Order: sequence, then structure tokens, then C-alpha cells
Amino acid sequence: MSAAPPSDVPPKDDALQESPTDLHPIPGHRPAGDGGPWRIAVASDHRGQHVKGRVIERVRELGHIAEDFGPGDEASVDYPDYAARVAEAIGGKEFDRGILICGSGLGMCIVANKFPGVRAVPCHDDLSAEVSRLHNDANVLCLSADLLGERLIDRMLELWLSTAFEGGRHARRLEKIAALERKVSGK
Repeated sequence: MSAAPPSDVPPKDDALQESPTDLHPIPGHRPAGDGGPWRIAVASDHRGQHVKGRVIERVRELGHIAEDFGPGDEASVDYPDYAARVAEAIGGKEFDRGILICGSGLGMCIVANKFPGVRAVPCHDDLSAEVSRLHNDANVLCLSADLLGERLIDRMLELWLSTAFEGGRHARRLEKIAALERKVSGK
């Protein structure tokens, strides 16, 4: 029988040291191999302006291309104007994904989902961020500037940008959503 190593000796197996990218809330899930770089449109309203700069910085740190869709300062603005800019860019396939930030994340989400081809989701934790990509192939992430802290936003961005769509039964469901969009729009 061998003696246990002293407690001040670091483990020899580096695999025991998890990186933040490996800490997915869904057991056994790993980041996508096709992780971009994505072209990401980012906008906020005046309440999300202070978070937007950090989001853009984090997106770039993760190896993606982020473009600021406004506003340029913290003067009061109407969130539908900025959500529409991003949603048009996503629906028109000018950008791969979008990120919208307002006080709650909800108003921006409502606006974005009015545009064909947009699957906007308000996420509030690791699991909602990951499942929104895995099962719903969400292409617009809506965040609350008032309710989420910096560390959580960083973590959600990492998960949302590294998680691939699972396909399978979820693809069938997304096709049904697309068919409903065509039916409602008369196309």
C-alpha cells in the first residue's frame, strides 16, 4: 500500500484541473468544434450601455468579431430601434449572431422575435444560455443589464458562443417554427 502524497503537492494529472470552457452545466457536453469566428452584432439601450462595452470586449477575447450597433452613449433611447437593427442584420444573414442588452433583456427579445429568421432568447443563467443554443439554435442572446453580474455574463457568453446546435429532433421543431413564420408572413 502506498502512502498518499502530502496535501501541499499539486496533483500530477493536469486533466483534473478543469478550465472554465469545460464546465458545461449539461453533463458530458463539450464546446462545439465549429466555434466561429462568428460575426456578432451587439446593441443595447441606455440601461445596457455600461454592459455593452464589456460584452464586446469579451466576445473579441473569445475570438469572435463584434460590431457595435449602438447607442454611442447613455442618453435615453428607445430599445425597439436598436433591437431592430440587430434583428435585421441577423434575419438578413449579414451577421451570424446577435447580442442585445437592456434593463431586463425582455423588451429587446420581444422586438427581435418579430423578425423572420431570428430566434432571440432571454437568458439568465448557464443552463438557459447553453440549452438555447443546443436545443433552440438561438441566434440572438438577450441579456439583462440590471439583473446579471459581470462573471455570470462572461460565463454565459462563453457557453452561448461555444455551444453547437444539437440538431436531430430539435431541427424538426425549428423547421416547424420556420413554417409558422412563412405562414404568418404570407410567404
